[in-house]
Amino acid sequence: MERGTNVRGHATRPLLDEERTENFCNRDDGSGSGSSCSDASSFTIVLVFSVAVVFCGSFTLGCALGYSSPAESGIMDDLGLSIAGYSVFSSLLTLGATLSGVTSGRTTDLIGPRGTMWLSEIFCSTGWLAIVFSKDYWWLDLGRLINGIGIGLISYTVPIYISEITPKNIRGLFASAHTLVICCGFSTTFLLGNAVSWRILALIGNAPCILHIIGVFFIPESPRWLAKTGREKELEVALQRLRGENTDISQELAEIKDYTEICQRLSEDRILDLFQWKYAHSLVIGVGLMLLQQLAGSIAIPSYAGSIFESADFSSTVGTTATAIIQIPAVVIGVLLADRSGRRPLLIVSAAGMCLSCLIIGISFLLQDLHKWNELTPIMVLTGMVAYLAWYSLGFRGLPWVIISEIYPVNIKGSAGSLVTFIVWSSSTIVVYVFNFMFEWNSAGTFFIFSVFSAATVLFTIKLVPETKGQTLEEVQASMTQFLQH
Repeated sequence: MERGTNVRGHATRPLLDEERTENFCNRDDGSGSGSSCSDASSFTIVLVFSVAVVFCGSFTLGCALGYSSPAESGIMDDLGLSIAGYSVFSSLLTLGATLSGVTSGRTTDLIGPRGTMWLSEIFCSTGWLAIVFSKDYWWLDLGRLINGIGIGLISYTVPIYISEITPKNIRGLFASAHTLVICCGFSTTFLLGNAVSWRILALIGNAPCILHIIGVFFIPESPRWLAKTGREKELEVALQRLRGENTDISQELAEIKDYTEICQRLSEDRILDLFQWKYAHSLVIGVGLMLLQQLAGSIAIPSYAGSIFESADFSSTVGTTATAIIQIPAVVIGVLLADRSGRRPLLIVSAAGMCLSCLIIGISFLLQDLHKWNELTPIMVLTGMVAYLAWYSLGFRGLPWVIISEIYPVNIKGSAGSLVTFIVWSSSTIVVYVFNFMFEWNSAGTFFIFSVFSAATVLFTIKLVPETKGQTLEEVQASMTQFLQH
């Protein structure tokens, strides 16, 4: 029996151990130039261009998430929507994402990341145009729902594609940059929303969709998806394009093929396969991180930022502008630290900062309810909101998606992706919809609840979330299945 398998043929240790990787990195090809891992880790024009194209999807996601807050007053005035009606409109984005999230992983498995991204942008573009030309709330809501269907596919496929085409030493950088672009889309929508009408704002949101639809035809397919579908010739061509024509890809190519073959022998990609004991650790991490992200108010708070500032007797225009600006440098810091400090420390610090920020906002509204120090409420709410979105952007905005894209092996990636995407958007739908009602019931209590879930995220990360920086996807995924066997 070969070392590394048990009697059932299951992997019992990481497929790619350190010794094998070290030997490859120090190998000399006989030409005097050597062959090193750094050769395969260099930036290439094709790699950078491919990532830039898919960042159009990231920007689209940010525009969609940031749209409801600056458009709120204009839509309610022009179409006569009530608070309940606008809550429905806001939550339809996440409802649409929930519907597509159920099949996002399987769709990606079926037609590939490139095809899924193209399909998602068709939905997004159609949704934006429906909002632009809407004359009543039916067309408005339909456009938001269709937009959400596209967003659900984008939110899963873009980080997956980025993680599968980038070398291990810069994977965290590019995957975190995905968060930066989302933040740029979000902040751009917030800032422009103060200057243009809600229809023009929707038209601007449609621009990156068009660029993505065109650009996706000029980028290579994911090498790991090609390996899974048995397209070995296309796999080699795609990997060579991504790594550079003069780069030796033989070792990486062999690792991708070997690990894909082993994973596909273990089990078929069915939803029930996720609930095997060997996948329990990765499943708990994926579901737990995404659920906690939404229960901490990550989408609900920015979606109703304008209303929160107005309730604190602070200018919504100034408040939303401040929160839009502060997020970008915070994300930049997170991008720079992702492959240096690691994923876990950033998650812990980010969630702890969100916890303290929610406490500040909750205390400010509590003082307002008690009619004490009312003059402090506006500045405390501004401070808490800016701090919350800054800490959130530092790590918790994008790192859960980075980790999700890394931890699931190819034989369950489709089903796991569908489940996790469904969890994140279904929980977001509920939180976004009930936020207005909770806020009217008890504004201070709402933020205290968000603070509790942020604190729970810190404990969850410390206890369960592994560090994945500096490892290939194959190393990460193999080690995850071993966690419960030691």
